[in-house]
Amino acid sequence: MDLYERVQEEYRRHRGEKTVYGTSAEGRPLFAMHIGSLAGPQGISQYAIHGREWATGLIGLYHVQRGVPCGGIWILPLSNPDGAMLSLEGAGSVSRERRNFLTDVNGGTDFSLWKANARAVDLNVNFDARWGTGARNVRTPAPENYIGPTPRSEPETRALIAFTERIRPDFTVSWHTKGEEIYWEFHQPLAARPRDRRLASALSKSTGYPLKRVRNSAGGYKDWCISALGIPAFTVEAGADRLSHPLTEEALPALLPRTLDALCDLVRAAVRFGK
Repeated sequence: MDLYERVQEEYRRHRGEKTVYGTSAEGRPLFAMHIGSLAGPQGISQYAIHGREWATGLIGLYHVQRGVPCGGIWILPLSNPDGAMLSLEGAGSVSRERRNFLTDVNGGTDFSLWKANARAVDLNVNFDARWGTGARNVRTPAPENYIGPTPRSEPETRALIAFTERIRPDFTVSWHTKGEEIYWEFHQPLAARPRDRRLASALSKSTGYPLKRVRNSAGGYKDWCISALGIPAFTVEAGADRLSHPLTEEALPALLPRTLDALCDLVRAAVRFGK
């Protein structure tokens, strides 16, 4: 059973609230599952927006099983299913009409380090949050860092934005690999920083990952949540830097001890701080 099939199976078995919130460029459904209560603080936790970081989707499935003790969180275990399947299975995982284009963009048939979606757009620089101003942004199709022809150009981006606007969460978490650090800033007003840092510190205490400042980066989901919705939003880079991309299922014993309780501790902090 491949990763996407595992996510589908978890979605089928899930007894809580759930929804298909959109489709990918290749037409794959995008799944969201709610854990916890619909009362109290609500969050969104999304995973594998970068194809080669598909191992975070497995963390998401563990988070579904773990649940949360209060409040509630929507788990989106595979925000970029086409990219994840490209990384795992190569060009054979996409429609025939895309294969030559993607192989040319990739410079070969080894897609294991592919981060983008099936249109060679890096979804985590495709949001309209100072779009196109990142230091590493590129403006032509590429395995990573291509911002797309316009902000929100990709169906996965638009679906995630629409779902987030519908849910109106109190916070969001984006799971990436690797580096064992947490980003929480994106030009938020000074008045919002103490609130955001309190929750970021709770996430840091739970994982043991330090809070870091990232400069000259823009257009990410976290960035959009902070700038457009004015809510706390976090990027968690799971896994030590000594590990090599792409992290595989074999890395889970190293990842899970520091990430499994993170959402539980974050939602407790949200309750404690009245968010």
